[in-house]
Amino acid sequence: MPIQLLCLGNPLLDLQATVDEEYLNKYGLKANDAILVEEKHMPIYDEVLAKDDVVIIAGGAAQNAARGAAYMLPEHTVAYFGSVGRDNYSKLLLEANEAAGVVTHYMFQDSIPTGKCAALLTGINRSLATDLAAANHYKLEHMKQPENWKLVEEAKIFYVGGFHLTVCPPAIQALGEHAAETNKIFSMNLSAPFLPQFFKEPLDASSPYWDYLIGNESEAAAYAESHGLETTSVTKVAEHIALLPKKNLNRPRVVVFTQGLDDTIVVVGDVANNTVKIHTVPVHVLPETDIVDTNGAGDAFAGGFLAGLVEGKDLDTCVDMGQWLAKESIQQVGPSFPAKKVAYKRV
Repeated sequence: MPIQLLCLGNPLLDLQATVDEEYLNKYGLKANDAILVEEKHMPIYDEVLAKDDVVIIAGGAAQNAARGAAYMLPEHTVAYFGSVGRDNYSKLLLEANEAAGVVTHYMFQDSIPTGKCAALLTGINRSLATDLAAANHYKLEHMKQPENWKLVEEAKIFYVGGFHLTVCPPAIQALGEHAAETNKIFSMNLSAPFLPQFFKEPLDASSPYWDYLIGNESEAAAYAESHGLETTSVTKVAEHIALLPKKNLNRPRVVVFTQGLDDTIVVVGDVANNTVKIHTVPVHVLPETDIVDTNGAGDAFAGGFLAGLVEGKDLDTCVDMGQWLAKESIQQVGPSFPAKKVAYKRV
């Protein structure tokens, strides 16, 4: 079956393992904290990898979403681009993606190691130590290689993690332009509040191509502040974005903002006629005692939503599929999904 969904992002090898407070103190780390590593932290990755309880996940926000979509779709219909090192860590990433049914076309760096994130668990707390490394070095030339551009031409839907705005905006633009010219779907995620704040220019440059924009309430607030919108209403921010200038007017722009346990806000903007339709979709209720780890819930939502788009579902069903997959994910450790596949069923 041909590729249906192509994702672009910043791949990280997630290594999760249980440690004690003494281990955190050894490296000057804190529980429930996140850092970008320094040289002194580098031994952590090999030490965690050697632990008996280590869990290896193909991480990075867009790669999490790709695995989520692949969880709900036929095998090998989701592809992923990103940059990694030519090392043992990238081999582990390739193995993890193969197991998830994701077709992986990495750009390999000979002199830069694969990006990694160690999730050090102490009880219910987690300390994240991240080395972005090769993930920061993706180039448009990789996407333009004939074997990779063939996947671009084959895919029907594109998804870009917002973190890639810090890496290779030209690649984002190339996907957006191709989508607009061929009437394919281009989707993106705001991903983090700092992106609309500090990467406003490349974010705004990509906005004319957005057919679907996904985010959460804190990202919506950051967008409003950085763009001078005098509102704290998540719905009003979504309305504004939905009516931004758009290259491809053959379909409306859809803005989807999740709000944790509160209803997901969906705004459909008819840019040509300057009108919007607004509605909400309730989340899937899950007892607090069943929640194991909320890390990556937003990525899981994106993956389920994208799977719905691939299958041609109506908008409410796409959102519901996202909520369903997020619910399944937060019952696992880390941004992962049940080992035994569970079939989606709308309640």
